[in-house]
Amino acid sequence: MSTTSRIILLDKDPGITSFTALGEVKKTFGRKVGHAGTLDKFARGLLIVLTGAMTKLNPLFSSLDKSYRARIRFGSETDTLDPEGEVVATAEVPTLDMVLEAIRGFDGELLQTPPIYSALHVGGKRASALARKGRPVELEPRPVRIDSFEILRYEDGVLEADLRVSKGTYIRSIARDLGLASSSRAHLVSLVRTSIGPFALSEATGIDKQNDLTDHYLGRLEQMALATVGDEALFPLANGRYPERYELDKEGSGYIAFYSADGVLRALGNKKERRLIAQVNRGGVHEDS
Repeated sequence: MSTTSRIILLDKDPGITSFTALGEVKKTFGRKVGHAGTLDKFARGLLIVLTGAMTKLNPLFSSLDKSYRARIRFGSETDTLDPEGEVVATAEVPTLDMVLEAIRGFDGELLQTPPIYSALHVGGKRASALARKGRPVELEPRPVRIDSFEILRYEDGVLEADLRVSKGTYIRSIARDLGLASSSRAHLVSLVRTSIGPFALSEATGIDKQNDLTDHYLGRLEQMALATVGDEALFPLANGRYPERYELDKEGSGYIAFYSADGVLRALGNKKERRLIAQVNRGGVHEDS
């Protein structure tokens, strides 16, 4: 595989943006770098970083469910819904019974209004940029899904819980809405992303040029099919043509990774549309338009 095409599991430190966290990756693997799912500056946790040809798989990784460990403080709400904001409302701290009763409404599919301090766009402008200028920001509720909400402890008005949610779910909004549902106010005080799909924070290896687990990571994706092509298909693959014949090694839908008989990843394709999205080989990366 081209050394510039990687899937990297990175543990982002709190206090830096997701963009800043990619700086060292770019120095090591080149400027073609992206990540699947932004983490707020105050948050820590798993970032899936994609480099080179792997950036073509961003839609697949971004669609995966995510898990978090969150600490929610009741009694006050900040404008950013996190510890970096200014307090805009206060209320009595609810009892544990009140919180437990409220959590019953945070299960399955529901509509959620994103935080005004977010990267979402309103009229072509970032909502956060408008909010910082004091301009009114109205964001439409969006469908999200909460698969699990497990309470770990509740002490001194701070709830610690593990959550698993769908793509696009804001834990800051959950904190805000849970506070209101508990007849109080609330905001996040800390957040750790513990997993993205089948990938766990405990597996984060950081930026290691020698330890390439990209093939292993591809094989764990349910939507990623794996296939082996014969020597006769290598030239068509290198010229951007989807192979007519191949041996399917792993079922999958949506995407397919083509390997030569010697186990080298040669190309990535859209399985449903039967077209290549990128070629990967020892000589470098070539992308289809």
